[in-house]
Amino acid sequence: MVELLSPAGNFEKLKAAILYGADAVYCAGQMFGMRASADNFTVEELYEAADYVHARGKKIYLTVNTMPHVQEYPLLRKFLADVKGAGIDAMIVADLGVFATVREILPEMEIHMSTQTSIVSPASAKAYAAMGAKRLVLARELTMEEIRAIRAELPDDVELEAFIHGSMCVSYSGRCLLANAFNGRDGNRGTCSQPCRWNYALVEEKRPEMHFPIEQQEGVGTFIMSSKDMCMIEHIPELMECGIASFKIEGRMKSAYYTAVATNAYRMAIDAYLKDPAAYRFDPAWLEELESVSHREYGTGFYFDDPMENPQLVSTCGYLREKAYFSTAIEYIEEEAAALVANGVEMQNADGRVYRFIQRNKVSCGEGAELISPGKIGRGFDVRELYAPDGSPLESTPHPSMIYWCRVPFEVKVGDIMRADSGKGLEIRAKDRLK
Repeated sequence: MVELLSPAGNFEKLKAAILYGADAVYCAGQMFGMRASADNFTVEELYEAADYVHARGKKIYLTVNTMPHVQEYPLLRKFLADVKGAGIDAMIVADLGVFATVREILPEMEIHMSTQTSIVSPASAKAYAAMGAKRLVLARELTMEEIRAIRAELPDDVELEAFIHGSMCVSYSGRCLLANAFNGRDGNRGTCSQPCRWNYALVEEKRPEMHFPIEQQEGVGTFIMSSKDMCMIEHIPELMECGIASFKIEGRMKSAYYTAVATNAYRMAIDAYLKDPAAYRFDPAWLEELESVSHREYGTGFYFDDPMENPQLVSTCGYLREKAYFSTAIEYIEEEAAALVANGVEMQNADGRVYRFIQRNKVSCGEGAELISPGKIGRGFDVRELYAPDGSPLESTPHPSMIYWCRVPFEVKVGDIMRADSGKGLEIRAKDRLK
């Protein structure tokens, strides 16, 4: 059975990943993870996170995949000792010194080799397997054919993991020195500032005040170092059939909404394939879901293309913005429900039931919304009624993290997400109907 592995940059994202169908999550502590700018987890939170994940029959992997320097090893040893009793299912490492230290302090710990070890051949894969690595996270520069070749030469008990969605790095397997050279932020120690995404110009030696733009597309600019995001949702059968044991979604720095939607889309696609491979058909709605999250232009990485022939560079700068994430459904509180009823609010009528939400972004009466639920694509409805916890009517929800009630025409469960629809609210729809 293939594993769907989702990013958990903090506890909120971890819960979203598990609720929306991840089989496992990967996260980092406050040190030694390659996403140092993510919220990440304290040691105490790692214990709590492992308990939460295991109670739901899932797994948790801890990334310890930076390249520590001499002075960092005492801290590394303390960190490993501190998490010894957490029940982490595996550690993801990239540095052989870290590998040896994990083996010394946590001899029973399962070890996964990070994508940053640049495993691109059967010989390399077999070498790490011989050292005792249980899983190999393949370099993102491999084609399907190369992955099959690696799988064919490995023992059955050694697993392969590969990224199927998310940001790509312009440097080979993420081994980049640009940020370190430009502003002292070491990408190999988790603090990359992504200078590959910046805009650049030429400067002539004797006229440093004059900047000459480099234009790949006239009036737009050049993106010679900015990669497309990977999206393999249209290629689940090929992925399922090339020997990959774990499908990995990138994105610990992204939102809980991103985690939920990306996990949900791939969960639906994988389950559809597993239900009946022969009858499997790609559903365009899954890609539409992935288009709703923040991303650069999508491509298929190097599964089907040689990096030298097609470097998968973007043609426009910046991100395609995600749909507004209005709120998340939270637990039903009897006392608040009673207050609503006392103020004349019908809990259920012909237009649906009122449900309790916590605000993430402002929503107003008259806007169009969609509800995202595990295993389902977005279902649209019009926001007609909003109420405060005391039952008083609201025109909008302007305050961060405010609790409110909203009438929804179908069943809502805790963890469901309300987002903006395609941009049509009641007034716009009314105008459309009059045309």
